[in-house]
Amino acid sequence: MGKIAVHDFDELGVPEDADRHWRHRMTEMWVQRALAYQDRGIDLLLTGQSPLGEVLAAPSAPLLDGIAVCLVDVADPVRRTRLAERDAGRWDSQAIDAFLGWAEWHRKHAVDPSHRRDVIIEGSWPEMVWSRWTEWNAGDPRWQTQLLDTTGQPVVESAGWVEQWIADQRDAHRVGQLPLGSGWSS
Repeated sequence: MGKIAVHDFDELGVPEDADRHWRHRMTEMWVQRALAYQDRGIDLLLTGQSPLGEVLAAPSAPLLDGIAVCLVDVADPVRRTRLAERDAGRWDSQAIDAFLGWAEWHRKHAVDPSHRRDVIIEGSWPEMVWSRWTEWNAGDPRWQTQLLDTTGQPVVESAGWVEQWIADQRDAHRVGQLPLGSGWSS
């Protein structure tokens, strides 16, 4: 297996006033970092909450020689419990409901690029190039997000699924069958 760099989208910190513009600028920054890794023959595994539509709209995304996205998910009751336990008292019920709503949106966006595009497009950073994918619909072969439901699964097994997904995406890229391989935007 080749080299891989693993980063979290928020590892550089999240400002108090983080908004769509910030998230979109950070997505572009991570695409730029992926390009730097690509030049060195290193893959980037970026964890975080960047939906496929935002990644594809980032200004430099077409320069990547491959893009693959995986949504690691968990059932809402488990997510609710984890949020309540992780930082006891930090999240009120309204904040937790917002997390659950964002998770539900991610699930639907993962299978259908036409689902509530407004959530990420309206009020966006002006540099984003939404037209690269906004005419796509569910079933478009380029719109591929692997859904991994980890509900009730041990961490080791879930990590194994992610590791297998990475290997599968690398194999698809190597043989020219990655849906978002070089030239996907043309």
